[in-house]
Amino acid sequence: MAEFISKTFGGLDRKYYLRQIVFGCAIAAAVFWFQTATRPPSAGLIAWLGLNTLLYPYARFVWEGIVGFLFGQNVFFVPALLLLGMKIITMLMCWTMSIIIAPLGLAWLYWHHSRGPSAKKN
Repeated sequence: MAEFISKTFGGLDRKYYLRQIVFGCAIAAAVFWFQTATRPPSAGLIAWLGLNTLLYPYARFVWEGIVGFLFGQNVFFVPALLLLGMKIITMLMCWTMSIIIAPLGLAWLYWHHSRGPSAKKN
């Protein structure tokens, strides 16, 4: 079981993971603040926020992999505000749907880290 956890949940680069966790916590804090402004927090809300935040880095990993595959190494010049707006939208989308998207990233990480050393050289 420890091998499975290290190959999936431990499969992302530490700096990348921590960066995405910070963004996930910021989104969770904003949602918490909006949801609890007029009523007390529920256990379901806390569980949902925690689960989405923990799975967000893996959902974001899937999103960035898809975008990288579609656009490749191309560079697009767009206004900074448009780019920032699109980043925020995609971050919110990935955080909200992380329960659905993250299993794809976890499965890919498990497969990637389960390959033998000879396959990793290619």
